[in-house]
Amino acid sequence: MTHEMTGKSKDADRIEMESLVAQLRVHAHAYYVLDSPNISDAQYDLMYKRLEHLEAIHPNWVDPSSPTQRVGGEPVAVFESVRHAVPMLSLRTETDSLSSGAENFDKRIRKELGLLEQDPLVEYLAELKFDGLAMNIRYESGILVRACTRGDGEYGEDVTHNIKTIHQIPLKLQVIDAAHYALAEIPHVLEVRGEVYMRLADFQELNARQREKIASGMRSEKTFVNPRNAAAGAIRQLDPRIAASRPLSFFAYGVGEVVLSPSQIQSQINSHHIPSVFKSQESLLLSLKSMGFAVDPHFAKVQGSSGLVQYHRRVAELRATLPFDIDGVVYKVNDTALQQKLGFVTREPKWAVAHKYPAQEEMTTVLAIEVQVGRTGKLTPVAKLAPVFVGGVTVTNATLHNQDEAQRKDVRVGDTVVVRRAGDVIPEIVSVLLDKRVGEPSPFQMPTQCPVCSSPALREEGEADHRCSGGLYCAAQRKQAILHFAQRKALNIEDLGERLVEQLVDSGIVKTLPDLYRLGVSSLIGLERMAEKSAQNVLNSLERSKSTTLARFLYGLGIRHVGETTARDLAKHFSSLELIIQASVEELLEVKDVGPVVAMSLHSFFQLPHNLEVIEQLRACGVHWQESARAPRSAKESLPLTGKTYVITGTFANFRREDLKEQLENLGAKVAGSVSAKTTALLAGAEAGSKLAKAQELGVQVLNEEQTAELLSTLDDHQE
Repeated sequence: MTHEMTGKSKDADRIEMESLVAQLRVHAHAYYVLDSPNISDAQYDLMYKRLEHLEAIHPNWVDPSSPTQRVGGEPVAVFESVRHAVPMLSLRTETDSLSSGAENFDKRIRKELGLLEQDPLVEYLAELKFDGLAMNIRYESGILVRACTRGDGEYGEDVTHNIKTIHQIPLKLQVIDAAHYALAEIPHVLEVRGEVYMRLADFQELNARQREKIASGMRSEKTFVNPRNAAAGAIRQLDPRIAASRPLSFFAYGVGEVVLSPSQIQSQINSHHIPSVFKSQESLLLSLKSMGFAVDPHFAKVQGSSGLVQYHRRVAELRATLPFDIDGVVYKVNDTALQQKLGFVTREPKWAVAHKYPAQEEMTTVLAIEVQVGRTGKLTPVAKLAPVFVGGVTVTNATLHNQDEAQRKDVRVGDTVVVRRAGDVIPEIVSVLLDKRVGEPSPFQMPTQCPVCSSPALREEGEADHRCSGGLYCAAQRKQAILHFAQRKALNIEDLGERLVEQLVDSGIVKTLPDLYRLGVSSLIGLERMAEKSAQNVLNSLERSKSTTLARFLYGLGIRHVGETTARDLAKHFSSLELIIQASVEELLEVKDVGPVVAMSLHSFFQLPHNLEVIEQLRACGVHWQESARAPRSAKESLPLTGKTYVITGTFANFRREDLKEQLENLGAKVAGSVSAKTTALLAGAEAGSKLAKAQELGVQVLNEEQTAELLSTLDDHQE
């Protein structure tokens, strides 16, 4: 009889699996968080392999929080955008001197709280400011369900697949030290916030491995500039196996959304403060530590500005010996009730501040000044420097930003300069040591032509930057031009993503936009992750994109200052690309909302022969749209739906909502996102929801798909 055939054996296996998961979790916490292993690596490996064996026999019993589940998920196709339940706010930054930075913060706090000179000192919790990536990790019923980057504070990217590879982050929450835990039980929802970083020793080991790979002929590999870049690169890997190979660490220091268990359920927290279930910042940190999170031990409870100053000084002395990078310290009012009383200003809490250390500076020599062309055509002068070690890295380049900045600082080849690097900021030249200048080197002048494609380098009135005018032609802008052309609001080439564009350009297969429409299966099939079916999908997307609209085509050309709305207004006004190309600046100014800057940009674009050649080749490849050669519409001429407002909801069998919106706007209508008493009609497809109910409540006209099609059909001649 086999092992699988007895119920008794099954029960024993399940019990053993649960026991192994619990034991391995304890041992991993001791090793990765406490840095105090309580069994040997060999013993841990034996237990781990036994668990793997049992999970292979009983896959349906695998615990999602099992240590075997940290790596093994399939690579994701793209990072999904996720809205934070509670925004991840930024901290106000103090860069003043040691004493004044702390004193300024304490003065603001005492003033906000209405404290007098004779009143007691404010209690603060001072912490290190880590140089890593802020992360929000969401647990539901104690299980890790999602991890997101900070992003813009409101929306972040879902990087759960990579965060699970970090051993310091529990997959399942449990109370390890009840004595320091502030709650009665694990919350129903708990978002833990902290910093993903890389220890300096781990960073050095990683770069040593990278150098070995490069030496062995793996040219696609590279070394990393600093620990923060290495950590960021790991977190932004689509394949979790790559992230798992990078030695990442994590410190917890805060919380986002907290919802107590069903027996104590409370409404979702909509404010930005730490929930009152934690009475202080210190209590919060101790609670996080008691749940198994790594919490940096260098935090300290201090009194008043003098306590903050002393902490700042102690950390400055420790900084060089820390096993990880920091760029300052953080001061927080310790008492949660006082935090809530202090509140927020814009997107910053009043009760916390980051006090950064002064930027590190060194002297070096300017060897040359080169002009680089960015992906959007911006020309940037860059000083090539004699290598100098600043802020933990060797610096060989420093941006001069633009011609005005280069001339203001009067940086010249051969000069001795002071270079500053603070945190992850691009190195910059602070000043020129004029007493060390030899002779009279020539002042810097921005070139009049793009150094890559020789197109005119233009500087618009009121602008600081020079830009290459050869957007459709310049090799430096090639990838950006293609991605812009392919995006959803332009030609909508669905299967042409950033990774594929990079391969097509880097391999020399695609040099201009028309080359996209000359691709064949044979030219695609040799690229990474591109089998015959995938290649055919790309070709099908390209074929579908050939049928477009004039507005989409204009927007897709990437003409500076011509956004989606301006492109639509141009198409409405002229109805013909030829008329737009032939239009004078004065005629372009007749278009709604087109001012002198936009008109000059349009006119200059169509004056360049290589731009016209690209357009001609695109049309020869089959890109087309419906247009007429009628005279331009008068600026005062009204469209049939001018002054009317529509709202679209639900799904339509014969319309894409985006196309429906475009048709309505081409007829002069405004398309709004919500129903109001001023709405002309609601266009309601299948599965219409709250907007339909709102329209019925307000007595707003509702048109179904058939009625919508009839409306557009009766007005169709106005688009001819």
